[in-house]
Amino acid sequence: MIQFHRVTKTYSRTHTHAIKDVDFRINKGEFVYITGHSGAGKSTILALILRRITPTEGTVYLLGQDLSKVADRKLPLLRRKIGMVFQDHRLLPQLSALDNLVFVLRATGERGNLEQRALVALRQVALAHKRKAYPVELSLGEQQRVAIARAMVTNPPLLLCDEPTGNLDPDISWEILELLNDVNIKGTTVIVATHSRDLVDRLRRRTITLRNGQVVRDDESGGYAL
Repeated sequence: MIQFHRVTKTYSRTHTHAIKDVDFRINKGEFVYITGHSGAGKSTILALILRRITPTEGTVYLLGQDLSKVADRKLPLLRRKIGMVFQDHRLLPQLSALDNLVFVLRATGERGNLEQRALVALRQVALAHKRKAYPVELSLGEQQRVAIARAMVTNPPLLLCDEPTGNLDPDISWEILELLNDVNIKGTTVIVATHSRDLVDRLRRRTITLRNGQVVRDDESGGYAL
């Protein structure tokens, strides 16, 4: 699914390493945390997987492809295979919960009964009854659940989450994590970048720990270790 082979990302202006000599493999169907303090390199890892940035050294493979060899014109098609959830939900404020999902389906060229597909996705996050609500009318937890439904509405094989519970209280954070676990159980590979010790310790899954841009721990048994 994903492989980083001796990957370094250096920013030439400051000559600093965002990540250095990172090496790991994530297989299809895994649930993996990427942990570390702010600035450790978590978001850089996700940006490299999305090929929003490219490595200074080394190779990133996604779905069997060397990302450095993927033509720019083919990137949108590749990115359709990746769902993305952010710390801030990034829902379109002028659209209802349902229409936020329909918008994604239309933008990616999907056909058929798009509203029905969007409703099914909202039902999976227990928000079908809020389909007509606008983001401002939803709680923070509901907004994030809609964001997860939006990320999954096209059934991507990979879901990337960048601090998905960063703005939420502990109880709602746990609900979001349980939802991500359900997504994983259904077969989607899930990668969660987080610095939340409580969540990582509560739902133990493989944990890759970064410190100063380097992998200092890769533990199948999980648990927070910083």
